[in-house]
Amino acid sequence: MVDHAPEAASAQPYEIVSEHAELGFNQYGKAENRLVHVRRDGDVHHLTDVNVTSQLRGDFTHVHTHGDNAHCVATDSQKNTVYSLARDGVGAPEEFALRLADHFTRSYDWVNGGRWEVEQYSWDRIVTENGPHDHSFVRGGKEVRRTVVQRDGEATFVVSGVTDLTVLKSSGSAFVGFVDDTYRTLADATDRIMATDVTAWWSYDPDHVSGVDFDATYDSVRQIILSQFAELHSLALQQTLWAMAVRVIETHEEVTEIRFSCPNNHHFTVDLSPFGQDNPNVVFFAADRPYGKIEASVTRKGVPSEPRAWNTVPAFA
Repeated sequence: MVDHAPEAASAQPYEIVSEHAELGFNQYGKAENRLVHVRRDGDVHHLTDVNVTSQLRGDFTHVHTHGDNAHCVATDSQKNTVYSLARDGVGAPEEFALRLADHFTRSYDWVNGGRWEVEQYSWDRIVTENGPHDHSFVRGGKEVRRTVVQRDGEATFVVSGVTDLTVLKSSGSAFVGFVDDTYRTLADATDRIMATDVTAWWSYDPDHVSGVDFDATYDSVRQIILSQFAELHSLALQQTLWAMAVRVIETHEEVTEIRFSCPNNHHFTVDLSPFGQDNPNVVFFAADRPYGKIEASVTRKGVPSEPRAWNTVPAFA
C-alpha cells in the first residue's frame, strides 16, 4: 500500500512508502542542449556545433521517495553548466564530456557518477571564387560524430562513434552461396551495389584515456571504415564489417572494442524486358524497407567487453 501526500498542499518533503517496491538504477539531467560555439581568430572563425546531454547518478533516493530536493541539481542548472563550460571553447566531444564529468562529480559530494553524451554536427567552410570563406559555412553530410562518457566512482569510460555515415559502392561486392532452401527467392549476385548507413561505436582503454588524441583517432577510424568499405572485394556485408573492425583494432591500441550496426540498403536490378530492353546492371530500384540489418562486436583478444562502458550506449539499434 502506498501512502499519499498530505491533504493540505505543502512544499515540505513527505515519504511515499511501499511494502513491495524499492528504487533501482536511476539517473536524471537535461537532454539535448543545443550549443554552437564560434572561435574567432581575427577575421577567421571556427564553428563547433554540438548537442549535449548531461545526466547525474548518485544519492538521489530521497528526491524520489520523499520529494526532498536538497540533493537535486536542477536540470536547468545542468543546462546552464553546459553553456558556461563552453565559454572558453568546446574542443573534442570527448574532452568536453570529460570536463562535464569532472565538474559535476567534484562539485557535489553526493554525485558519484553520471552519463554525458555529445553529438557533433559537421560544417564545411564555403568555398567561393576567392577561396575558403572566413566566416561562412555549409552543413556537411548527415553523419554525426558522437561520444558517451560515463563515470562510475573512480572509473571513467569513454565510448565514441559515428552514426549515419552513408556509403555506397557500385561494384566490388558479391553475395553467393547462401542457404538454398524452400524460402529462397534471391538469386546469386556476383557484382552488386552494396550500400549502408554505418553506425560504429568504439570503446577506449579506461587506463589510457588521458593520453588519447580523440580528434586524430576519430579521423583515423572514420578513414579506416571508408577505405575498407571501398577497397575490400566483399562477399558479404558481415565480411566488410569484420575487415573494418580488424583494421581499427590493429591500428589503435587505445581501442578495446568496436561495434557496428549497418542496414543493408538494398538495390535491386529492374527487369526492363517488358519494354524490350536489357539491363546490363545499370538501372536499380532502391528499396527503403524491408532491409537487412547486420550487427557485430569485435573485441581485442584477451580484453573482455566492459559492461559499464556500454551501458546506455545504443550500439545495436
